[in-house]
Amino acid sequence: MSKGDSREAKASHIRQLLETEGDAVARNTRGFNAGRYDSVSRLDDYEELKQEARAIKEDAIERLPELIDELRDTVEENGGTLYLAEDAEDANRYVSEVCDERDAERVVKSKSMTSEEIDVNEALEAEGVDVVETDLGEWVLQVAAEAPSHIVAPALHKSREGIADLFNETFEPEEPLETAQELTMFAREHLGTLIEDADVGMTGANFITADTGTVALVTSEGNARKSLAATDTHVAVAGVEKVIPTVEDLQPFVELIGRSGTGQDITSYVSLLTPPMDSPTVDFDDPDTPVTEAETDREFHLVLIDNGRMEMREDEHLEETLYCIRCSACSNSCANFQSVGGHAFGGETYSGGIATGWEAGIEGLDTASEFNDLCTGCSRCVNACPVGIDIPWINTVVRDRINRGESRELDWLVEGLTPDEESGGVDLQKRFFGNFRTAATVGSALAPVSNWAANLGVARTVMAKTLGIDERRDLPEFRRETLKKWFEKRGGADASEKRATTPRAERGSAADGPVRRAVLYPDLYTNHVQVERGKAAVRALEALGVAVVVPDVAPSGRAPLSQGMIATAKKQAREVSDGLGAYLDDGFDVVVVEPSDLAMFDREYERLLPAASQRRLSERSYEVMEYVFGLLENGADADALSSPDPGKADVAYHSHCQQRTLGLEGHTEAVLERLGYDVLTSDVECCGMAGSFGYKSEYYELSMDVGDELRRQFETEEARDRTVVASGTSCLDQLDSLLRRPSRHPVELVAPRP
Repeated sequence: MSKGDSREAKASHIRQLLETEGDAVARNTRGFNAGRYDSVSRLDDYEELKQEARAIKEDAIERLPELIDELRDTVEENGGTLYLAEDAEDANRYVSEVCDERDAERVVKSKSMTSEEIDVNEALEAEGVDVVETDLGEWVLQVAAEAPSHIVAPALHKSREGIADLFNETFEPEEPLETAQELTMFAREHLGTLIEDADVGMTGANFITADTGTVALVTSEGNARKSLAATDTHVAVAGVEKVIPTVEDLQPFVELIGRSGTGQDITSYVSLLTPPMDSPTVDFDDPDTPVTEAETDREFHLVLIDNGRMEMREDEHLEETLYCIRCSACSNSCANFQSVGGHAFGGETYSGGIATGWEAGIEGLDTASEFNDLCTGCSRCVNACPVGIDIPWINTVVRDRINRGESRELDWLVEGLTPDEESGGVDLQKRFFGNFRTAATVGSALAPVSNWAANLGVARTVMAKTLGIDERRDLPEFRRETLKKWFEKRGGADASEKRATTPRAERGSAADGPVRRAVLYPDLYTNHVQVERGKAAVRALEALGVAVVVPDVAPSGRAPLSQGMIATAKKQAREVSDGLGAYLDDGFDVVVVEPSDLAMFDREYERLLPAASQRRLSERSYEVMEYVFGLLENGADADALSSPDPGKADVAYHSHCQQRTLGLEGHTEAVLERLGYDVLTSDVECCGMAGSFGYKSEYYELSMDVGDELRRQFETEEARDRTVVASGTSCLDQLDSLLRRPSRHPVELVAPRP
């Protein structure tokens, strides 16, 4: 299949999911995400709990072989059996043997993603064993013969009406089922009958404590307890990463898992089982005998599964995946997942942002490559994750490995001709967007002819076929006069120092120099495309007494990093560090217009630069409106900035996703309000553009679907007549596509008129 055909197939699949599952997925995941915000806001020690949980997982994975040995001894002392399975086939063989020894005709299961991973249902059914899922969502999917679309709520892509149609068609009840209560009661009664006749109960495990052998099950239904009470043989299937040191270590996880996943302060059932239990087995065929007199001889088999996990543990980048507690916060907080769910954003078993790590480690890069690009690196999931996994970095590393795995015969020629540090196997689309620095440089040098030529019909057709750039998306218009050229043309640093001093002297200040000195970092878009916002930033800073320099420095590396081109991103990060180093030595601050570049300095550079270099740059770098806010708070004269014109004080504001994750959106609101603006801030967390993502033909419709929520909000009666303001490059581009009125960067509102 050609790249073009592959892109169209992916676009078609996404289009189908948007039409058939999108509404249900969006409603449920956004509800979970809103619930998470509400629930964790009531935890005074939320961040401390997350740090504690992370530390426990780090320790557990570090000592995993030792803990498994301890757990084996504990389980055997308790009277059970621990089997360490090398892979899925090994695990299924052992489970089948247990069922065969018990002459089991039916196995009833509670929800377990690990059992999905190893396809235990299929293995047992091949041996003639009837397998029944007792979790309502899992059972719905079993009846429908569908795969889960979510780690916690497997059937969240299905509507109530769809489930009613499924049950009515499959079971033909006397009265058609319609309401949620009717559907639930039918499932309860039907499954209850099946559980009564079961021989083996199978569960997963959220956590297993090495010191006591306790299996912790965190569920929203009572099906796990019922399945175990009705059977005398308990098989628990879990990945080796579920082992933690002590039963006391459960506390932060119990506090966090429900809040992070579904927004519940605590889930309906938290079961701490130390099997084999000594409770009697319920005999439904003998209702006359008291339960207390029933048989108490029970078997317990704990099947711990490696299936690639020990190799992941030795992988410095994938190891962090093993900290995952399967809460689904990364899925629920992800805008792309909220639109398409796990049937697009997922692999053989796992879904959402963390799925890339799981699928790459368990199934391989080919499986991960099918959905990895749906992670746009916005980093919202990092803040949402209860153990602070750097999910965007895992996705980037896997993307880099996928790139390097696509070797071709003439790679040596490509490597010699491209302006990056990558191997020849990188997809042409990724290579183009990863080298946007080259495109921008050439585009500005040849503007306006370059803009005219790029928009010719034949050019758009060629770009669509070779680069997968969607013809419905407006292209950036490069400016002949870049921000750096404009800055030098108006006199450069010397002229800026004078401008930073003169206005203060005119207002009566005994100014003998600027208040501060700052580098305005010229990101690619500000320098080559959205030049006006760069000019406005210079004027605003000078008006507040800041002498500005706009240096000739490398791009941040955001573009190549987004394409998984880590070597190129690392090279550009070093160039930025070297280029700004002398200014930092001289006491300059670094002011950044584009939030995604500030996020690079603050987060991704931890992976790309020596610790001391990253820390120095991060500590001295500020988002432009954050910096303006700080100046005003420290005595700068707000009258030096522009206030709104009469009748134009109403603003509808959308903050950039990475600006939100850095906690900086409030500074923009505060500055605008201080200057007299009435600010209506959108609570939509993502515009859908995400840099190059929205340009790619396979993702264009998804990008617009994500953005549609923002469009609807800004077209309400309350917002439709307001000036639209956004902080990010991608946000501004997307808003211009979504709305019929132009958008502006907030610094353009506050800067003195030219």
